[in-house]
Amino acid sequence: MTMNKTLSRALVVAGMAITTQAAASVVFYENENFGGRSFSAQKQVVNFERTGFNDRSSSVVVLDERWEVCEHAQFGGKCVVLRPGRYASLGAMGLNDRVSSVRIVSKHTRVDDQRYAPQPVPVYDNRRRNNERLYQANVTSSRAVGGTPQQRCWMEREQVAQQPQGANVPGAVIGAILGGVLGHQVGSGHGNTAATVIGAGAGGYFGSTVGRDKNGQPVYADVQRCATDTSQSRPDYWDVTYDFKGQQHRMQMAGPPGNTVTVNGKGEPRA
Repeated sequence: MTMNKTLSRALVVAGMAITTQAAASVVFYENENFGGRSFSAQKQVVNFERTGFNDRSSSVVVLDERWEVCEHAQFGGKCVVLRPGRYASLGAMGLNDRVSSVRIVSKHTRVDDQRYAPQPVPVYDNRRRNNERLYQANVTSSRAVGGTPQQRCWMEREQVAQQPQGANVPGAVIGAILGGVLGHQVGSGHGNTAATVIGAGAGGYFGSTVGRDKNGQPVYADVQRCATDTSQSRPDYWDVTYDFKGQQHRMQMAGPPGNTVTVNGKGEPRA
């Protein structure tokens, strides 16, 4: 007799599985998107200087409760309240590499809406519960999903064509339009596409030049060049399937899995 395998989803952003210390309630990462070294806390930390993680946090995962993070020690300076979830960039709230203290917010404390950080992505709490027994489940498949192409931009001084003398549109307006739409793509087309555009700032410069120069001579402008390499893009997450006691499970992970994943007796992800 064969066992029917059912598919159960451990939604990880409706639950993204986070590898963290078992007792951690908040985990800070030194890079955006939860990369690099991490530091976890289960209670308030009045000064990150003593942890070696002062002004190093770029993303954070809150597993439970509400936590207040502040830019100075002793909860001074700018402070933001975080709710349970995944915050891929502290820069979005003006605290990239600027966190120096953190403390839990009491359940009975009322917090004004403006003190909260933007709503986070939901997080799957994969901490071990009450010394439950853990097992290793075999990974049967994994797939990287999504990923934003990496873009690198730089400025170059370049000769540009001058507007004919008969133009009756003010130079600043011409510049604004060119800054918004002018551009062309060059490159191999195999995951490495380069684009050249006159950006908003350069466009304003070009427009003002058009407005002043009536001799039809070529002029120079600051041109922004950007190269996009899709082959270097970082996946948004990994879609992982694993087998435990004849039952197939599926979860999404922030990083690529190994040959096995840690689960409890129900096959639920654990760290």
